[in-house]
Order: sequence, then structure tokens, then C-alpha cells
Amino acid sequence: MPGLRFSSAIAASLAAICLMLTSVASAADRPNVVLILSDDQAWTDYGFLGHEQIQTPALDKLAKQSLTFTRGYVPISLCRPSLMTLITGKYPHQHGITGNDPPQGTPRQAMLKHVRREPNFVRLLAEHGYRTFQAGKWWEGNPAEGGFTQGMTHGDPKRGGRHGDVGLKIGREGLQPVFDFIAESKDQPFFVWYAPMLPHQPHNPPQRLLDKYKDKVDSIHVAKYYAMCEWWDETCGELLNYLDEQKLSDNTLVIYAADNGWIQDPTSPKFTPRSKRSPYEGGIRTPIMFRWPGHVKPHLNTTTPVSSISFAATILEACHIEPAKGMAPAIAIETPEKIPTETLYGEIFEHDVADIDAPAKSLLYRWVIDGDWKLILPVDGQHPELFAIKTDPSETKNVAAAHPEVVAALTKKLDDWWKP
Repeated sequence: MPGLRFSSAIAASLAAICLMLTSVASAADRPNVVLILSDDQAWTDYGFLGHEQIQTPALDKLAKQSLTFTRGYVPISLCRPSLMTLITGKYPHQHGITGNDPPQGTPRQAMLKHVRREPNFVRLLAEHGYRTFQAGKWWEGNPAEGGFTQGMTHGDPKRGGRHGDVGLKIGREGLQPVFDFIAESKDQPFFVWYAPMLPHQPHNPPQRLLDKYKDKVDSIHVAKYYAMCEWWDETCGELLNYLDEQKLSDNTLVIYAADNGWIQDPTSPKFTPRSKRSPYEGGIRTPIMFRWPGHVKPHLNTTTPVSSISFAATILEACHIEPAKGMAPAIAIETPEKIPTETLYGEIFEHDVADIDAPAKSLLYRWVIDGDWKLILPVDGQHPELFAIKTDPSETKNVAAAHPEVVAALTKKLDDWWKP
């Protein structure tokens, strides 16, 4: 019957429409993702982790709503390589960004070849229909280099582009660009990179917050830092409240971590040696939180160490996207009882890169956490440091001399992982 016959063109069109509707439905089932990144904050500096003076009510609430790991780590305690590790799921010696700045005389843009070469979760999200937005700290040129469909940063060195430029206004000058992006996303799944330079220097908190802390401590430098931590918390609260108001929280995976630690020097605006840029807990440890109502059960995990290197695969798997080859395995956030206690590895490099193509030339330390033990191995011939990290999180007693067999075993693990 002629009326029941379809031309091949019509049939192809119907097939295309069905495929499109299937893709739309699939996208609608995917969560939005909001990544909240603190900048220069010690793992101890939160109310929910017992700080007696710093108040962080918004993040305390988020911790209660999340699968929260108090033993979270970043593989390196310097912001640019830490963020690059997070986005690629690879260690600095693998992705090539080991420090903040290139060797003197080398153009900043020369380091972008590493960004273009490596797959990352933002680019994969965009390729699978996500709208992706960069706000805050971003070192890798224009956000498009990392796969963002939109962003605040221009990344042009000739106009002061280094680590975020215009994007560094976020948080300190409100969150409207983030709110506008979310509103414009409508029914399309979105990803937000919220990485303000907070509580990072300059430590210039609102006067109302400085007044709150300056009489509680003896150091104006400490008071300013404490006030910055609360200011950071307030901006997180604004973002989380906006998701609630727009009825987006139930279908949004929120992830929280700090890029590296910071312990304030009470005698100056600087940080102390055992925090930022160091292999110690004050530099590499951070609370890590995952909130996704209906999918991730809130729980405070104080024993299992996890690393930000797993964020890339964790996000992609939550969004039903295959992680790229070589990415560190995902954290099983929906079945936390199955999360293994894994050995964690990390490395510390010079702030300025010695050679953009030879990571080992900038290396200072390698470190490993395995069970109760943490080994820090310097490359300059100094003695190794071994800590019973569960009972001595402040790393007050180096017990390497008393446990040479542990030092030998962990050194072998480090060498098997990466021996430069």
C-alpha cells in the first residue's frame, strides 16, 4: 500500500529524530557538577574539623550532607600542578605541569602544549553535551584550552594573564557570573569550576570579619587569615543556597577540596615552611566532600585516605562518560563501603620549572602514604622521614631510624611508582 511506504530520506530523518530524543533524555538524566576549590587553606581550618576559632557554617553544613573524607590529599602542594592533576587524573610528572612558572626566558604559552596533549574531564564533559564554565583560578591560558565552553579568564600574558586575571574577581566581588551561567544552562547539563583566590592572599577580608577575629588572636596576620577563611565560607554558602533556590541541588554533584594547604606565619604575611609547597600534612592534606542527594549517602569518613587525582574519573563515571586512558581510578562514591584503602603517592617540585620537558630536573621530594605510615623521600640525599601518620598527624616524630624495614619497603613502592 503506498500510504504505508516511507522513502529512505524520511526513514533516515525519523531515525535521526529518535537518536536526538534519546540523546536529550540521556543528557537530562546526567547530573550537573559543581567543583568548589579552596585556595591555600589548611585541612584543620574548618569548624567541622574542630577548629576552635574559625567559623565555617556553610561548609560545616555541606560536610554533614556529603560523603566527607577528612583524610583527603592532593598529590602536590602547589596550585598550578595541583589543579592540572585534578583535571587530568594524572601526576605532575605525567602531565608535565610541575610548577607555576616556566624557566626564565621561556614564554608562558610554551607550557600549554601539555594542556593540549592531555585529555581532561572538562573537555570530555563538553564533548558529551555539557556546558562548562570556568570561574576563578586558572593557569592554562584561555579556558578553551582546557575544554571550557565559557569562562571568565582571558589568559593573555600581554594583558596580565597568568593564573586567572579577570576570573579572580569571582567570590571577592560576588558570584553573579556563575549564577548567570547556571540560569542560561536551562535544561542542558552543566559543570561549574568555582575556584576563587580565597582564602589566598591578598588577605584583605571585609572589616566586619577582621573585627571578629583580631581580638581573639595575638597576631594580626593570623586574624586576617582566619577572617579570609570565613569569607571563603560565606561565598560557598551563597553558591550552595543558589542551587537550593533554583531546585538544582537534587541533580547536582557537588565536590569540595583545597588545592593545597596554608599555615599562617604569625610574624609576617607569609606561610610557614611545613605547609604550602611542602610534603607535610599542612601542605597536601585537605577535606574532600561529595554531595549528590539520592546517590551519595552522607557519611563522615575519618580513616580512608583518598586523593584529588581521582576526581576526573569520578566525575566522568557519575556522568556516564568513559574516563580517558591513563586517568587514576574513580572513587566509588555511590558505594563507599567498597572503597579500598589504597596507597597514595605524591611529589613536590620547585615553584619555577627547571625544564618544561624534563620533570625530574625540578623534583624535590616524593612521598607515599600506606596504611599507618607516611614516607617522605628527599632527592638531595637528606635522610628520609617516616611518620606514623594516623597517631601523629602533626608529624612531630620522625621514626625512620627505628623502622628501617618500613623505609625500605615504602622506598621500593615509590620506585615502582616513579623512579626519576
